[in-house]
Amino acid sequence: MSELTDTTASPVPSVPQEPAKDLVVEYLLAKRPELGTIDPDYDLIDNRVLDSLGFVNFLYVLEEQTGREIALEEVSPEDFRTLRRIRARFFDGE
Repeated sequence: MSELTDTTASPVPSVPQEPAKDLVVEYLLAKRPELGTIDPDYDLIDNRVLDSLGFVNFLYVLEEQTGREIALEEVSPEDFRTLRRIRARFFDGE
C-alpha cells in the first residue's frame, strides 16, 4: 500500500516584526539616502520622503512586510506621517 503525501502548500512563514520594520526604513532611506537615518518622529510627508508618486510602491512594501493587505479606505495620510505612526498602525496593531 502506498503512502499518501500531503501536497498542499505550507503556509508562508511570517516575517519577524523587527527585521520587517528595518526593511521599511531601508526602503525609505534608499529613496532619500542623504538622510542617513530617520528619526521615529521625522515627518515623512512634509519632508517629501513619502510623496504621491511613491505612495503606492510604499503600500506594496508595507503589505509585503506585514503580510496583510492594506485597504485604502481604512487608512489616512496620518497613518504614514512618521515611522512611529507607521510602526504603531501596521506593525504593533494599534
